[in-house]
Amino acid sequence: MCLRNILFLAVLSLVSLFSLSATAGETISIVGSTTVLPIAAQAAKVYRRQHPDVLLTVAGGGSGVGVAGVRAGTASLGMASRELTAEEAQALAGRVQVIPVARDAVAVVVSRAVFLAGVRHLSLAQIAAIYRGKIRNWNALGGQDARILVLDKEASRGTRHVFAEAVLGDARARAPGASIIVGSNNEEQAAVANSERAIGMLSKAWLNDRVRAVAIDLDDGRSVLPTLAHVADGSYPIQRKLNMLLPTRAPAAARDFVNYLLSPQGQQIVRETGYLPIR
Repeated sequence: MCLRNILFLAVLSLVSLFSLSATAGETISIVGSTTVLPIAAQAAKVYRRQHPDVLLTVAGGGSGVGVAGVRAGTASLGMASRELTAEEAQALAGRVQVIPVARDAVAVVVSRAVFLAGVRHLSLAQIAAIYRGKIRNWNALGGQDARILVLDKEASRGTRHVFAEAVLGDARARAPGASIIVGSNNEEQAAVANSERAIGMLSKAWLNDRVRAVAIDLDDGRSVLPTLAHVADGSYPIQRKLNMLLPTRAPAAARDFVNYLLSPQGQQIVRETGYLPIR
């Protein structure tokens, strides 16, 4: 065989091997909660280094998007920062596993100026009155003379679901006192930080110097901050599990990724991103 033919066959073999390796991998799409997103995104980076044949894409949109994605079969995994509703659980029965990977506190947050002016703890009843439009000025709560800027979240958001259930008594309750409705944690964090009179709801992992958490006054006289210790001992009243939604027919790599999140290495990532490990 001439040298030219040998080189041609060698190149053809290399192209075939490349095509095989390119198509042999899997693409795992993960969508949903922006609260769970930092965990999944960081874990995906590490997992990808260990499994270079698996491509993971991670996108937000809210818990409702995560549920809809696995329900429609357009997502390999869903992220949800709340439990399934009764209707969702019925529709997904036998089709999706809800697997907790972390625990979190939903913090009641205020602008830095509000906190420094003296509003550092509130009861659930006072927070409910703000969201129902019955308390409209911070001076009624020991703060400055300024109208309260009440931030609410989109109804599909898991954080809103958990907050409304704990504070307003119904996950679907309206909040007539709210004047701005935001979507992602990034949006709400920025809205609170850029105001001097705002109140809102955020995962405790999104607190910073300009977005302060107020303590919640309990019936026993204690005021409890949304710390991981108070999530662990159950004393903080607005808390939740952070879940991965795993379809029963998900690719093997999707199931393996969830198992990775539950491994000691995955749970360390949970801790590093500001949440409480489930294990």
